[in-house]
Amino acid sequence: MLAIIPTRASVGLAAPEVVVEVHLSNGLPGLAIVGLPEAAVKESRERVRSALINAGFEFPAKRITLNLAPADLPKEGGRFDLPIALGILVASGQIPQEAVGNLECVGELALDGQLRAVTGVLPAALAVADAGRQLLLPTANADEAALAGDLEVLPVSSLLEVVAHLTGERRITPHQLAEPPAATVAAADLCDVRGQHQARRALEVAAAGGHNLLFAGPPGTGKTMLASRLASILPPLTESESLEVAAIRSVCGLDILERWGQRPFRAPHHGASPAALVGGGCHFQ
Repeated sequence: MLAIIPTRASVGLAAPEVVVEVHLSNGLPGLAIVGLPEAAVKESRERVRSALINAGFEFPAKRITLNLAPADLPKEGGRFDLPIALGILVASGQIPQEAVGNLECVGELALDGQLRAVTGVLPAALAVADAGRQLLLPTANADEAALAGDLEVLPVSSLLEVVAHLTGERRITPHQLAEPPAATVAAADLCDVRGQHQARRALEVAAAGGHNLLFAGPPGTGKTMLASRLASILPPLTESESLEVAAIRSVCGLDILERWGQRPFRAPHHGASPAALVGGGCHFQ
């Protein structure tokens, strides 16, 4: 008894495909997860067990082996709860394998079978759209995933809804945005600056020609003030650029619609190290 459920990991701005392989065999009942899982993924065994039981499904009393392939890709977060639960249901015969043939899913399970939102959904949605599959995910992430464009987004709020959709009892209507997000206006505008004619001219030349720009001077002369207003004289972001900026905010767990279409700006301290600028350390245990 073997089940295969595709899903997506989160590695920076990439969303590589992960195949959840579930095998049921005879032996002492237990659940083992392999495939380089970190602590949150290992703990999914308890969340999935309780979610299945509390939702009224059978948790098989067999030896269950879960493989998250590829094995050399680190896996983190609770995004694998839903595909693991579906894999167990398929392997135990409670859902037919063909029902999940063209489907990918992500989502964290609560102990009562409800689905919680996860971060980094937009990069996963873009990757699923390129693969030509459907995406099943928590309702709270539906608007974010719908930004991917040509993608069939299936929002669900509980494990019961997922099974009802897959068995054909109650089909889920694909989610669509009510209206496309409107670009927000940057708060800092160059027209608010008085004086600084030479620096303003340098900003205008750099913006028009796509040149690099270096401000040098003592603290308090307006370097950060001017640099923060460069975005106000740059052309609007294209759709692909807006999606790239939104993907960064999605991975960080920020609201992607709050500054949709707005060029980002960061003002690091002048003494910040390269590791502080780009992020350092290891996210995996």
